[in-house]
Amino acid sequence: MDPNELKRALGAGLLSFPVTPFGKDGLFNRKAYEAHVGWLAGFDASVLFAAGGTGEFFSLEPSEVPEIVAAAKAAAGSTPIVSGCGYGTRIAVSIAKSAEKAGADGLLLLPHYLMDASQEGLYQHIKTVCQSVSIGVMVYNRDNSILSAETLARLCDACPNLVGFKDGSGDIALVRKITATMGDRLTYLGGMPTAELFADAYLGAGVTTYSSAVFNFVPALAQTFYKALRAGDTATTNRILIDFFYPFMEIRNRQKGYAVSAVKAGVRLMGFDAGQVRAPLTDLTADEVRMLAALCEPYRADAPRSQAAE
Repeated sequence: MDPNELKRALGAGLLSFPVTPFGKDGLFNRKAYEAHVGWLAGFDASVLFAAGGTGEFFSLEPSEVPEIVAAAKAAAGSTPIVSGCGYGTRIAVSIAKSAEKAGADGLLLLPHYLMDASQEGLYQHIKTVCQSVSIGVMVYNRDNSILSAETLARLCDACPNLVGFKDGSGDIALVRKITATMGDRLTYLGGMPTAELFADAYLGAGVTTYSSAVFNFVPALAQTFYKALRAGDTATTNRILIDFFYPFMEIRNRQKGYAVSAVKAGVRLMGFDAGQVRAPLTDLTADEVRMLAALCEPYRADAPRSQAAE
């Protein structure tokens, strides 16, 4: 996909990151993944991200990424697929090239590993990855990879295929400076965990879309919330926040890492063979799964009839 086509697709609607299912042997379960991605593709996500944060990119071997991308492309129909990418520059370039070869329509460059870096170091890292491929690239502003507006402007000048900026920092002042400075040069994506909790604030800062983790298991609800947000229907967004998102947040906040584990549990509750999370993450307890099941019960009608609940 041409980078500008991807840029338009990113801004056209809701985004999501399918979980990566693992079998009892701990390996990627392609059949289960294709079934889940195929189901999600029917709920009008404008772009799906394979092997992203909710897809446990941090626990994948680099060699697994292209297989996951290829499976997503096979199952998603016409929905564009963006691949996760990250770690140090040399590894990130290798992943970027293998994902492009596997058919990825774009890349999401996640924060590099462990160490902080200077703005010049971040600039060189992102520039090198962008210039290693011809597909569109988004940067993820989070943790130890926080770009200044000035560095991002330099990158936009140097990298025509840099098409998106995703923020998970929660620094609304910085985000607003970036959207004001860069204008329509980029598509802006909200990337806070359980992004719906922050969607109103980010929309006010010029961020018109976001990646919804819960789209993995309650896609119709996620779309209802997104459409109400864009329509300014605060009565609907407030109701969904109170009925679903705040109770989900309480489950998610019970342990570190549950931002992924709770989503994967939700996918299992909808009948998909998502398997367990990979170490160092831990799965929800049986009591927590029951709490999540009660929360999800009103939305079970959206689950495929051929799937059996956990």
